[in-house]
Amino acid sequence: MLTIGVLAIPELKLMSLAALSVFQAANGVAGSRAYEVRLVSERGGSVPTNVGFGVETEPVDAAPGAFDTFIIGAFTGMEAGSPALLDYAARSAAGARRVASFCTGVFVLAEIGLLGGRRATTHWLNTAALQARYPDLRVETDRIFVNDGTVWTSAGMTASIDMALALVEDDLGRPTAREVARRMLLDRRRFGAQPQASSLIDLEPRSDRIQRALDFARLNLREALTVSQLAEIARLSPRQFSRAFHAELGQPPAKVIERLRADAARVMLAQGRHSLEVIAAETGFADRERMRRAFLRIYGRNPGAFRRETRLPAPA
Repeated sequence: MLTIGVLAIPELKLMSLAALSVFQAANGVAGSRAYEVRLVSERGGSVPTNVGFGVETEPVDAAPGAFDTFIIGAFTGMEAGSPALLDYAARSAAGARRVASFCTGVFVLAEIGLLGGRRATTHWLNTAALQARYPDLRVETDRIFVNDGTVWTSAGMTASIDMALALVEDDLGRPTAREVARRMLLDRRRFGAQPQASSLIDLEPRSDRIQRALDFARLNLREALTVSQLAEIARLSPRQFSRAFHAELGQPPAKVIERLRADAARVMLAQGRHSLEVIAAETGFADRERMRRAFLRIYGRNPGAFRRETRLPAPA
């Protein structure tokens, strides 16, 4: 059984607790007690959450001397905590097989010196502050989670669930993680290379017709997705469609479709199961050279660089 130690800091964010349900679900899939989760805090007892009520914790001196995985929970603000708390975090991290943080918990890992020279991430609202405060970090501003050796860091909110699923995959294999995601009713798994801000969230058309065309494009990236085809889905003439699309989204259809293809390709790159040629074909780029040029335009890095940075550890 693997023990997960989670450090709760006052104003604990509830998404930290939601992410822990991944380990509970993994126990159900495994049919055994694969994980034990222990919530600890500096003094024990009730720790206030960011919505007002408290959660019960063990005092750090009553917690086991070493956890398999030690996670710093997310909390409101960016202050790392008291010297005693930081000392405990440093000792627990040193004795753990791996260390992780949810969202702002990364500031604790940085403060105790675990992230020097490493890649890390946090919620996009805090990435600039993290980089400014700890310039020796390599802050990844557009990743939902990052794995650098034995240290894992996640962005905010639901990204903590995605990282927890990746930790389960690291321990118990991909089939178990996939089944956990199914039981948690997740529509799809997201991997670390997923951008924090989805292109579809940024795109907010005012009309149902343009929204219908976008939904069709997202589900049919392998197709050519010409203006004529999308206009037919929107029940407009090609000229009317192009004019309405640009008026509502501020971009021409070709540029938006390219971004949707690139986002989908990033997910496939992180999964690591397909060659660049297959990924280019599956996402509608037709060939890897077109995909490479699109990645350089959008992200400033080629697909090979993303693959090297986001390769997941081999399943246990």
